[in-house]
Amino acid sequence: MLRGVANVWMPVQDIERAKGFYRNTLGLQITKEDGEWAEVDANGLTIGLNGREPSGAGGAGGPVVTFQPQGNLEETVSNLKEQGVEVPAEISEHSWGRVATFKDSEGNDLQLYEPPSS
Repeated sequence: MLRGVANVWMPVQDIERAKGFYRNTLGLQITKEDGEWAEVDANGLTIGLNGREPSGAGGAGGPVVTFQPQGNLEETVSNLKEQGVEVPAEISEHSWGRVATFKDSEGNDLQLYEPPSS
């Protein structure tokens, strides 16, 4: 059902403060910036800095693991729902791709990410 991890992202309140922390305090390189999104290279693992999906699984802080679906996003969401997984919001559309947010068995936020079609 899943191909692997697309990235891990950290919800942030202040993107500039977060970029400063990861770059200046931790000494990691910011490899991409786009408005309220920034990508940090952590020895080959991409850490995204961003706010939470407004109508997603919610929660109060913590990292979010984003998976790449093996098939298309709708098919994977349908398969998860058939297995009893709660997907609290519709698939959200963005210029950078499509996202579906859900929770694991322990209440941790997870996402499915599909890049934009060319």
